[in-house]
Amino acid sequence: MIVVTGGAGFIGSNLVAALEARGHHNIVVCDWLGDDDKWRNLAKRELARIVSPDKLFDVLAELGDGLEAVFHMGAISATTETDGDRIIENNFELSRRLWRWCEAHAARFIYASSAATYGDGAEGFDDDGSIDALAALKPLNLYGWSKHLFDRRVARMVAEDQAAPLQWAGLKFFNVYGPNEYHKSNMRSVVAQVHESIRGDRPVMLFRSHNPDYADGGQLRDFVSVKDCVDVLIWLYDNPQVNGLFNLGTGKARSFADLASAVFTALGQEPEFSFIDTPVEIREKYQYFTEARMDRLHAAGYEQPFTGLEDGVVDYVQNFLEREDRYR
Repeated sequence: MIVVTGGAGFIGSNLVAALEARGHHNIVVCDWLGDDDKWRNLAKRELARIVSPDKLFDVLAELGDGLEAVFHMGAISATTETDGDRIIENNFELSRRLWRWCEAHAARFIYASSAATYGDGAEGFDDDGSIDALAALKPLNLYGWSKHLFDRRVARMVAEDQAAPLQWAGLKFFNVYGPNEYHKSNMRSVVAQVHESIRGDRPVMLFRSHNPDYADGGQLRDFVSVKDCVDVLIWLYDNPQVNGLFNLGTGKARSFADLASAVFTALGQEPEFSFIDTPVEIREKYQYFTEARMDRLHAAGYEQPFTGLEDGVVDYVQNFLEREDRYR
């Protein structure tokens, strides 16, 4: 039995699809479905159960030692969320409780961290999971801090040789794009938002740079396909001896202008976009550069190449966004 928290969400539902394709049919999804189309992310799946987060530990008690692994992808991921108590309960306390449950029941625990833990990138993007290295990072928002808080707790428990799950791994996801993100509204990837603007005959607008070191639209991100993210998650599942905190990006930063241009090209159109000011409320906390250092994941044995930006965007646009059925 495998539990995927956030299993109806973006990365979680893609992971569930991949697990099912490998023949796993005893999958428990833990998530809130709400009253929108989020359920469609799971509409093609065969599942053992779907449980709400408030019932999760009751279900875990039923499963007991029959549970093999927890993929903890669930979190409040909005970088604009301001309710600190809600964030801590969902992103820190739940993660801590799941860690302890997996440790007590000899289950494996693979969880989602975030590149938001790096803040403005002044300390670089090295996924050094030591206590001292993590202490130097300064997340810029509540979401990033909540993820960072759990990374630091894990680092402390590991350093003190406290009991741990049978396998544990944390993944610092960078800028992920791909199918099944449609419920995320304004938190969807720029690929989805640019595509929507083009098909709606609206101008494509990118943020103007307020940093003299970057041209308008030249802000850089490590954009990574959700397919690659799922491949890494499955690889970790297949390699239970691998433990640690790892970046999950491509290792190559590209500009927002590159990304938008790739969407136009995938639609057979010439790129055409203009610029608007970055909103004042996020301007001081805006990241101008992110790029994952991938040394540690490769050193742990991961050898698959990551999808190039243009190829990943073409696949997403033509095989999902342009189809009547956009869901994986």
